[in-house]
Amino acid sequence: MEYTVKKLGAIAGVSTRTLRYYDEIELLKPARINSSGYRIYGQKEVDRLQQILFYKELGVGLDEIKDILDDPAFDANQALENHRENLLARRSQLDRLIANVNKTLRVKEGRITMSDKEKFEGFKERLVEENEKKYGKEVREKYGDKRVDESNARVMNMSQEDHEKVTKLEGEIKQVLGEAFQNGDPASDTAQKAADLHRQWLTYFWGHYSKEAHAGLSQMYVDDERFKAYYDAEKDGVAEFLRDAIHIYTGQKNQVE
Repeated sequence: MEYTVKKLGAIAGVSTRTLRYYDEIELLKPARINSSGYRIYGQKEVDRLQQILFYKELGVGLDEIKDILDDPAFDANQALENHRENLLARRSQLDRLIANVNKTLRVKEGRITMSDKEKFEGFKERLVEENEKKYGKEVREKYGDKRVDESNARVMNMSQEDHEKVTKLEGEIKQVLGEAFQNGDPASDTAQKAADLHRQWLTYFWGHYSKEAHAGLSQMYVDDERFKAYYDAEKDGVAEFLRDAIHIYTGQKNQVE
């Protein structure tokens, strides 16, 4: 079956303007142009549009979507399997959050009690939920849903012992970073120690560490006012100092700046 821009937009829930834009950037070209000058889309284009919308829902940018779909090794069936896994993980996370909120409400009403273990699980769920509300959109746009969902899963699977370790690391980072900032040299041993502690802290949340991603995250600490405010809480300039230290630590200074 074939569709005009208007008909395809109607069944897919996207505007004709969007479809025309996808054509302009060569993300979704029509199968042909008919004698009246109308764009005509076939089944192949419909399937590609479905993949585009799946990836958009997962927070992937249009340029990256185009690279993925145009890759000769792209496997549509495998992509659908991956989409399903990501959506199921997101649904599972929401189900856990809803269940914990319901349980907490019953506790406050005096109808049930919660064990320390349940409270800790609830804490992790609230942490994930709060991070999603505060930073979810920006982080997902930068790193993609898959990496963020994996990070959230690591938090949910974190033991109380690991949580104590990561909390201790967070305190050490602030302390060492404060000492290094007084020195003023992001290449100093103290500053590089702070960058290494920051790497150790990240490994509790990232399944796979990369220098490029570490450097990119440190740049976000400067670009995003909320992250910047966290690091600059005591003294202005700490976020930029940490960024510079991490860029030196990862060897990504020239690539990122």
